[in-house]
This record gives sequence, structure tokens and C-alpha cells, in this order.
Amino acid sequence: MNDINEIRDRISHIEETIKELGVSLDIANKKKKILELEEKTTATGFWDDVDAAQATISELKSLKDITDDYEEIHDKLEDLQIMTQMIIEEESFEFLEELEVSTKAAEKLMSQFKLKSLLSGEFDANNAIVSIHAGVGGLEAQDWAEMLLRMYSRWISDKGYKQIITDYNSDTEGGIKSVTFMVNGYNAYGYLKSEKGVHRLVRISPFDTSSRRHTSFASIDVFPELNPTDKVDINDSDLKIDTYRASGAGGQHVNTTDSAVRITHIPTGVVVQCQSERSQISNRETAMRMLYAKLKQIAEEEQKERIEDIQGKYTQIGWGSQIRSYVFHPYQMVKDHRTEAETGNVSAVMDGDIDMFINEYLNVNAG
Repeated sequence: MNDINEIRDRISHIEETIKELGVSLDIANKKKKILELEEKTTATGFWDDVDAAQATISELKSLKDITDDYEEIHDKLEDLQIMTQMIIEEESFEFLEELEVSTKAAEKLMSQFKLKSLLSGEFDANNAIVSIHAGVGGLEAQDWAEMLLRMYSRWISDKGYKQIITDYNSDTEGGIKSVTFMVNGYNAYGYLKSEKGVHRLVRISPFDTSSRRHTSFASIDVFPELNPTDKVDINDSDLKIDTYRASGAGGQHVNTTDSAVRITHIPTGVVVQCQSERSQISNRETAMRMLYAKLKQIAEEEQKERIEDIQGKYTQIGWGSQIRSYVFHPYQMVKDHRTEAETGNVSAVMDGDIDMFINEYLNVNAG
């Protein structure tokens, strides 16, 4: 009976946790709010104000995502309790293995839901805008930036999110100098905000004929894409808009017209650019959304001395400023210096398995 008692204790822990989360997340009031918003969406003239309507739809989706997950775990908990009771009363211990598998699945689901509950920031539910900049070091650093792009692309795909590259600055020798991309998906910013900072690579360089060990750096910057109602006022006179000829990743899809757009916000020096669309108008609209996001964060910070951080232009993309180290040689380890989370499975991390680092960051910074 030890096995069934141990599993029963774990199921009780799931029950206690779901009750606590139900109270802390105020599930009852969220369900009431959903009914109110659903009624609002059916009202005559709802779509007369498109921006307000989209904001309402976004809020409704956010609330449903939480309550649906809560109900799913609650239903699985009831199934586990019924199965446990059946095994004990009928002494059907041949079903213990099935109960164990189901309990593990419920615990994983609970862990994911608990993590989502930590994403309570104003913009956590939003899409994300991510930029990668190679540090000094030429080809070695540019290759590292390209490796990070691949890592995040794999993570985005695994999450079922959508990635749209808006700006890609490659080098003829190889690698990328910088890249900016949108990540579309619920809670994309809430998860990816943990990645902002300098990332350090230590490895035997494939570009060094003497096979010496090299250290490279790249910076990651992350902003939330704003909802229509979150936008800040920008004076046209404060903008400098330049157009240029765009070239796609790897030299593909080269445009023959000056469709790429670069916008500079003169008062702050914030620069954004987009070349993902063939239309100059579309690129300008995307660039403006990125500018809104950056200026909104500056307004939230209310500290002009932090503008460089908001831009992602770190004072030093180098030693002492890294948030995470990726060591390929003389041993294999990826370590986050903010949370002390680490793993020796470097290849898995570079294939996009970074949830451990994101989860630890969110847990450490909860509340």
C-alpha cells in the first residue's frame, strides 16, 4: 500500500495547490468578467471602435486562457481522485502504473499553470519584439549571434508561437551583426523578458586555425508589442524617417526598391527599422509599433538615464555584464548567473530547450 499512499499524497498536494491558485487568481471573479465581456462583444456597434474592440477581445482571450487551464487541471484532479478511490476499494493495484502516469501528467500541467500565474505583469500576455546584437569580435561574435537566433527560433516553434523577422543585418564573412523579430503568441513577452541581457559563449573557435579557445558575447533585448490602447503620443516632428533597399536573410528576397524603413525618435535617440515586407507602408507600420513599444517602456521607467538599456545598447557587451554563460570547452555547461540555474546538456539548450532558465527567472522574480 506504500505506492498508492505515496501517489495519494501527491494528488492531495495537487488539490491544495489548485485551491490556493483558485483563490490567488480570483478565478470566480474572472469567470464573471468573462460573461460581462462576452455580452459586450455581442452588443450592437461593438466594432464601431476597432481599437477598443480589439482590446476587449484580447482581455477576453487572456481571461479564458487562465480559467480554461484551471478547469482542465480541476477535471484531471477529479479523475485522479476517482481512480485512486477505485484502486483502494477494489484493491485493483494493476492500475497503479496508469495512476502514476496520470499523476505525473497532472503534476506537469499544474507546474505549467503555476508558472503562468506568475505572468501577471501589465504586458506579460503581449507579443514580444526581440533583438539580437553581436558583440565585438567580428566573425566569432556574429556566428554566436546567429546561433542564438537559431536557439530562439527552435523555442518559438516548440511553443507553437509565430516568428516574423523584421530586420536582418548579415555579414559577407558569415553570421549576423543584428536581427530583430516579432514573436506572436499569448504570454510571449512574459516568458521572453527573462532573456534580456548579455549572453556569453566559450568554445574552441571553428574559425581559428590554431584551435584556440575563444569567448564571444551577444546582447538580447526584449520589448512587448503594445495593444492599440497602450500607445503613447508621438509628434511627427520628433521623427526622422529614412528608407533604404532591403535584403533578406542569407541574401534572399532582395528588394529592388527602397522599401525598408528606419525611424529615429530624435528626443531619445531610439532607432527602429523594418525590412520584412515588400511594401514601404507595411514596413513603416511595423517600425512604428516597435517604436511605440520602446517609448512606452521609457515612459514606464521614468528614468531618462536608462534609455540606453531600453534601447538594448548595453554599455559593455562583454565581461562582467553577462546574464548567462554557454560553455562548450573545456567542459559543457550552461549557467544563468541571476538564478544559478545550470545544465550540462548544452546541445539541448542550443536546440531551444531554455524553459528551465525562463522558469527559474520567473520564480525568483515572482512578486
